Amino acid sequence: MALHLNLLHEQILEQRQRQRDPLKIGMLVLIGCGTVMFLYYSWNAYRTLEIKSRLNAIERNWAKIDPKVTTAQKRVSELQGIVKTTRTLDDYIDGRFFWAPFLQKVARCVAPNAQLTSFEGSVFEEKKGVSVTLEGIAAGREPRAAAEDLRQLLLEQLGQSYSEVKVEFKSLEDLDTMATLGGTHMPTARYTLAINFNPAPAQKPTPATTPTRQKKRSDT
Repeated sequence: MALHLNLLHEQILEQRQRQRDPLKIGMLVLIGCGTVMFLYYSWNAYRTLEIKSRLNAIERNWAKIDPKVTTAQKRVSELQGIVKTTRTLDDYIDGRFFWAPFLQKVARCVAPNAQLTSFEGSVFEEKKGVSVTLEGIAAGREPRAAAEDLRQLLLEQLGQSYSEVKVEFKSLEDLDTMATLGGTHMPTARYTLAINFNPAPAQKPTPATTPTRQKKRSDT
């Protein structure tokens, strides 16, 4: 029986070992990559669960706060409406026209021989103007002159408190009836005055500045 002696078994083992080393290294690399990916996805899954839990907590808190926020928004809208209404009323009060001072001035201008029989007035908010119509009867030796005196007096007195004052006759006609003044019968005339003015106070004219004259000094 023949004997076979393998004198190169160590070299063969080394060669086989070298052939197996890349496979082991590859397996180790794959195992390492798999471990890293597992840890990465596990961490992402943990963060996702944490974010979902936070979101659920925030939604629960918002469900508790939402009715209060809605109530507060409604209250804010109501308060804003009240503020707007208050400002509108303030503007209306500040810009309204007071009839009492005007009627007081008219009463001071009306003389005993120029009585009023009708009064009609209106305020134009857009144009910021006042329109008044006065009707009356003037008596005297010259009733037309008495009516003209009333017109001039109204123009003068109203011009002291208001601006853009206009007082004009809409009609002026003689009447056949007579009026008794101081026991004397006087002819009469019916007049209608149209008064238009701006309720803003009249601007006072600024005094003109006179240039100062410098005295020349004479040389002694």
